[in-house]
Amino acid sequence: MSESHDTLALTGERTVPGIAEENYWFRRHEVAYAHVLDRCGGRDVLEAGSGEGYGAAMLASVARSVVCVDYDEAAVTHTRRRYPGLTVHQGNLVDLPLPDDSVDVVVNFQVIEHLWDQATFVAECRRVLRPGGRLLISTPNRITFSPGRDTPLNPFHTRELDAAELRTLLIDGGFTVESMLSVHHGAGLSALDAKWGGSVIDAQIDRALAGQEWPAALAADVAAIRMTDFEIRDATTPGVDIDAGLDLLAVAVCP
Repeated sequence: MSESHDTLALTGERTVPGIAEENYWFRRHEVAYAHVLDRCGGRDVLEAGSGEGYGAAMLASVARSVVCVDYDEAAVTHTRRRYPGLTVHQGNLVDLPLPDDSVDVVVNFQVIEHLWDQATFVAECRRVLRPGGRLLISTPNRITFSPGRDTPLNPFHTRELDAAELRTLLIDGGFTVESMLSVHHGAGLSALDAKWGGSVIDAQIDRALAGQEWPAALAADVAAIRMTDFEIRDATTPGVDIDAGLDLLAVAVCP
């Protein structure tokens, strides 16, 4: 995987495609978009917090229309340039620049943990959704992402959630939670966990924090990860522990 001249600067705030060292995180996010494509087919979709824009481009392959909103001006400029078919607005997610009842689906992936006022954002999603529309949210599972901490490990995160907290946030916002899913390592990634001392995630992060260059074998293993190496599991399936999930994926219905 080579870095493109049109790659958005990697700051740690968001993941971007096309960077070999970032491939684990990119694929981990990509699998959530792939999972919801059927829910977006033929519908008017808002991606609230569109970041680099790769996810909105995936959604646009099946949706009737896709509108993007992102707060970061550099990300908005990049998305408009790299994905010219998308409609992209610069704006605050707690004051969405859309009219009431204007979209069928709101997609908010790996964003809500960055927001200071999560409840107001959920209320805005309800405002712009048509009756019966769906809010799709993915977010790092606080229990596994920042274990044993009161504050997030990631300096760009304001408040991380576990499954129960995410469910409460949505219900308090007037939504019905249709399903709660979670992202897990599949067999191939579980094998890499074993190979790299129990966690391929820690193998990457520990070396980055120490300023160490990755061994060639780790770089090759990370670059080879694919979206299909992750599994999305339903919390209602026997044997699935939602609290062991890496990321949460909630599907909530607007009244």
